[in-house]
This record gives sequence, structure tokens and C-alpha cells, in this order.
Amino acid sequence: MSTPLEPGVGPGQVWPAPVSAPIHGSAPLDATVEVPGSKSLTNRYLLLAALADAPVTVRGGLISRDSQLMMDALRALGVGVTTDGADGSWTITPGPLRGGVHIDCGLAGTVMRFVPPLVLLAGIAGDTRPVTFDGDEGARVRPMGPLLEALRELGAVVDDEGRGTLPFTVTPPATVPAEVALDSSSSSQFVTALLLVAPRLPQGLTVRHTGQLLPSLPHIDMTCEALREAGIRVDQPNERTWVVHPGALTLSDVRVEPDLSNAGPFMAAALVAGGTVRIPGWPATTTQPGALFPQILERMGATCTLEGDVMSVTGNGTVRAITADLGPAGEITPTIAALCALADGPSTLNGIGHLRGHETDRLAAIAAEIKRLGGWCEAGETSLLFNGAPDPARDDAGLTGAVMETYHDHRMATFAAVIGLRVPGVDVLNVGTTSKTMPEFPAMWKGMLGA
Repeated sequence: MSTPLEPGVGPGQVWPAPVSAPIHGSAPLDATVEVPGSKSLTNRYLLLAALADAPVTVRGGLISRDSQLMMDALRALGVGVTTDGADGSWTITPGPLRGGVHIDCGLAGTVMRFVPPLVLLAGIAGDTRPVTFDGDEGARVRPMGPLLEALRELGAVVDDEGRGTLPFTVTPPATVPAEVALDSSSSSQFVTALLLVAPRLPQGLTVRHTGQLLPSLPHIDMTCEALREAGIRVDQPNERTWVVHPGALTLSDVRVEPDLSNAGPFMAAALVAGGTVRIPGWPATTTQPGALFPQILERMGATCTLEGDVMSVTGNGTVRAITADLGPAGEITPTIAALCALADGPSTLNGIGHLRGHETDRLAAIAAEIKRLGGWCEAGETSLLFNGAPDPARDDAGLTGAVMETYHDHRMATFAAVIGLRVPGVDVLNVGTTSKTMPEFPAMWKGMLGA
């Protein structure tokens, strides 16, 4: 899927990040930002709808490269996916899953991790033809080994030439056992991938995590809640074990929540630029990791209030330093890191070693880009340390403009945009990579600033 972008934001081009902060004489922000649907929920609902017992309508889903890749993968496997032109909703019509196809994962972790277990269901239905998987160059270095070993434990033949990464081929067995163990320390998506397919396995599935650290637990909670919404019984006898019982998934009409992680850069803008940014559609209860933003931003100097379903964030242009464990919500790290680079003192972000295996090595990338601007940031094995910008009265906040790399990572692009609010001369290389989860980001960012 291609999404039109404004001039100057295509591949290889630089996008001048708008400056907006009190020290530059900018007026305080006063903006309402409608954030698109959650990527994580969209791709979970799409997959569950493909396994339902009747057609499912998905409303408010994120229209992005990641969701398009998921829909293309489901179509290849025999699922019907159509778009309603009136409201943009999708109708997912389950069909017998088939083998003998190729899946393009792009750079979507949810596709490369969630879709391979579906091949097991094709085998159970009698089609044991192999399915091949590949993706972008950057996807070929993302960890897959534990999930591929789990598929082997479940009887599949997996040919990855010993890499533990894309590309690989999965040939399903005719029968599947009821238990599997794997080390999901490098990505919670490995557990989620098995949980999603589990209800359609004849005996269900018990999934056990064997490693130490299990990052991004809220994402596993999100998966379990989505399964329960579909009428599936999910038990968790301990913090390392999930038992999914077999059963029919009963979904008919699903509405996707706004993506709270994508809301984060706009919320952070209120601290950096001063003023208020409002996010409508904020859920009263949610399993999204981005729900942690209000409490973290308040520690950094914001005032956050929820009135009805509108989350309002107000700041005065000063960002306080912080020490925080972001292990439960690693995906919000780049946004918080941008604030730490502009904070009034040293900050430390812990529990985020698993981010080295995301779209890029995010710890190394964040440290490199802050150093590119003349700041100080040290990437440890599982942490980031920042000096901050102790003198916010300086026009450049102690940093100098530069062309910032995005590493084909959407969150590195928004990271750069947040810093660019304070630091003049920040140009973002290939800001169009935000099409992964927020295709209209450049226009939305300028709209927030009234530009």
C-alpha cells in the first residue's frame, strides 16, 4: 500500500522538523489530535477475525503498511478481506487456511511473528504444503529463533538455514501437540503468536516461557484480553504459563482503540513546546502500553487530565529529568528518550534491552542520534543514560541541528520530531518511514503546531 506524502518527505529526502518552544517565542500549543487506531490491536483483531466462526467487521483499524501487510498475508493464506468504501471498515471472511504460498512480512514484527503459527492450521486442515516467509532487509536481522524452535516443537519442519531469522520456510504437521515451551526474553510477540492460534488447535495450547526477563507484558495481556473478548477461555496458572482452551471465536463487530503509543509524541510536544494537547478517544481501561504515558509525563512536569474520553496534557516548556523502568512498555522509549535529551538534568531509562531487536537497535540508534546533535547519551546493555540539557534557556537547549537518521524505524522518526521542537535545524531523513503505523504523521505534526 502506498500513502501519499507531502513534498519533501519521501524516501531519501529530509524533512525540516518544525521548531516550537517558548524560548523561541512560539505561542503555547492548543491542539486536539485525532490519533489513528492501535497497530497492535488492529493486527491482533485481523488475525483473530481470520480464525472466527463467521465474518467479522473491524472498524477504526489502522491504515498503514503494517496492517496492509497483515491483510495481504491473510489473503494469501485463504482469508477473505474486503474494504467498505463508506466508512473504511474491513470485513474479514474466514476460510480454510492453505499452504503453498509466500508471505511478505515487510518490516512488520506482528506479521513475521504472528502469521507463521497459522501455517499449523493449514496442516491440520490437510494442506501440508510449505509456506515461505521473507521481508525487508531490516527484518532479516530481527530475532525469530525462539518462535521457530517452538514451531519445530509443535511438529513443523522449519528451514531457516540455521539463522534464526527471515527468510524461512514452514511446513506444517498433520497433528499438533498441546504444549510448547520457549524463551520469549527477546520479544513478547513470540508468546502472543502462539496464543493467537491456540484456540483453533484441537487441544488448545499451553505456552510456557522458560527465560528470565519477559518484556512488554502488557502486550501479552492485550492478547489474552482480545481472546477473552472472542469467547475463548484463557488461564494463567503462574506468570510464565498461559493455557488457552480450544473453542470457536465469536466476533462480529470490533472497534479498534486509538494507538496510545502513537499519541505519545503529540503528548510529549506539550512539555517541550508548552501549552495543551488533547487526545480524544482515550479508553477508560486498556491493555495498551501507551496507557503509561500520563503517569510518566506527569513525573516529567506535565499535567494530565482525563475528562470523558479526552486526555489533555499541559506543559510549560520545562522537562524534568527522570529515572524509570520502561520494561513493561518498551515501545514508548523513543518518545521518553527524546524528552530525556531535553530534560533539566541526568535521566536513566532501564529494562529496555529487548529494544536492540526491534526495527533497529533502538538503544544504539537513540544514543547515536543524540551524540550527532552534540548531546551525551550512553547505551548500556539494558539501559539508556542521558545528561539532558540543564540550561533550557539556551536557544539550542545545548544541542545543535543536524540531519537525523531514522534507520527505517517509525519511532526514531517521531523521536527526532520531538527533539526538533526545541532544537533549530533538525532535519529528519526519511520521515516517511512513519507510514508503518502513522502515514499522515508529517501533516498531523504540522497541524498540531498550526503550521
